[in-house]
Amino acid sequence: MEKEKEEKVKESKETLDKETKEAKVDDSEREVKEETPEEVIAKLEKDLEEWKSSYTRKLAEFQNFTKRKENEVAEMKKYASEGIIIKLLDNIDNLERAESASTETKNFDALVEGVNMILRNLRNLLTEEGVEELEAAEGVKFNPYEHQAMMTENVEDLDNDVIVKVFQKGYKLKGKVIRPAMVTVNKK
Repeated sequence: MEKEKEEKVKESKETLDKETKEAKVDDSEREVKEETPEEVIAKLEKDLEEWKSSYTRKLAEFQNFTKRKENEVAEMKKYASEGIIIKLLDNIDNLERAESASTETKNFDALVEGVNMILRNLRNLLTEEGVEELEAAEGVKFNPYEHQAMMTENVEDLDNDVIVKVFQKGYKLKGKVIRPAMVTVNKK
């Protein structure tokens, strides 16, 4: 048994010596593979140039993308009102037909009826586009966000700060006031 132990110890020593020699060979090979500072600098400069080139290309692509989007937005703004203009043109055509028909027939009632139909069409068009008429009528409380006071009057029968008369209707588009109503307000 002791002989076996001695042989195992001997084999272990031989294996350890062999591995140590191989490790020394690997270290010497590593020393040979190490780069000089000049080579490291050259490699880093090459990497830097590649990064600069890549950055320059990406920057140019982004600038082109930005210009393309600006052109698309400008084009959209240019023709944004096209749909509503087409709808308005239909009503202008109807007005022209009503005018020529009333001129030929000298029928004033037909002209009034035609104009009323066109007014209804225009109001429907505005409603479809999200336009609402502001509430402005005699006796309604004055709201400075929706009404523009053109004059004041002192009417004893009405409360203070209520509308006496409406000069021009006001409108809002999708909740935003686009034209305040022009009104006379009661001030006591």
